[in-house]
Amino acid sequence: MEAAVDLHIHSALSPCADDDMTPNNIVNMALLNGLDAIAVTDHNCCDNVEAVTKAAGNKLIVLPGMELQTLEEVHLLCYFQDLTSLYDFRNHMEQFYDGMPNHPSYFGHQWIMNERDEVIGSKEQALLASLLLSFDDAVELIRKFKGLPVPAHINKPSNSILSQLGFIPPESGLTLLEISHNYPLDYRQYPNCTFLVSSDAHFLGQILERKMLISVEEITKEQIFQFLSKSFI
Repeated sequence: MEAAVDLHIHSALSPCADDDMTPNNIVNMALLNGLDAIAVTDHNCCDNVEAVTKAAGNKLIVLPGMELQTLEEVHLLCYFQDLTSLYDFRNHMEQFYDGMPNHPSYFGHQWIMNERDEVIGSKEQALLASLLLSFDDAVELIRKFKGLPVPAHINKPSNSILSQLGFIPPESGLTLLEISHNYPLDYRQYPNCTFLVSSDAHFLGQILERKMLISVEEITKEQIFQFLSKSFI
C-alpha cells in the first residue's frame, strides 16, 4: 500500500508559524489534501503533538516528532514511535535550552493548545534559539531514546546540514534525508540515500497534498515508523 505523508509541519507553538496552525486546522487541512499521516515537528518542543493526535483521532495518523536546532544552527528532525518515547526524550533534551526567554512581539507566539484549539499556555523558552547541543551529540541523544534522526531540508540554503556543515558526516549513518520541494538537489551525489519530501509548513496552505508516497504493508503508525527505520544503514 502507499501512504501519503507530510512529516514536517509546524503548529502555533513554533513562533515562526501562523497562529492559525491549530491542532484541528492542521488535521482538517491534511485530510482535505488527502494525506494519510503527518508529523507535527515544532522547533525544540513537542507540547502540541498530543493535542494534534487527539484531534486526529482515527482519521489521520500523527507520528510524534520534533525539529531540533543544534549548536551549529542545523535543523534536525526526530521521530518517535509513541508519545511516551517522545516525552522521555523531551524531558532530557530541555536541559540544553539556553535560557533565553521568548519575546512574542518580536519572535511570535508560542501557543500550547488542547485538542479543542483552546490556548492552555505558552512556552517561555525562546524556541528559535539553538540548543546547547552539537549536531553529533544530538544524533546520538535521539538514538539513545530510540528515535530516528533525519537532517531537515538538506537542500535549503540556511539551517541545513549542507549549508551549516558543508557535508553529511559519513560516520553518522544518516541515509534518510529530508529535502524541500522549494529548492533543487542533485540526487546523484547521494546514491545510497532515501529522501523524504516534506512541506515544512508554517501556514495551512503550505501543507502537502498527496506528493510524498511511501510503501507500507498497512497504513499504521508502526508501519510508517518501520519504513523510516529501514532507511538507515
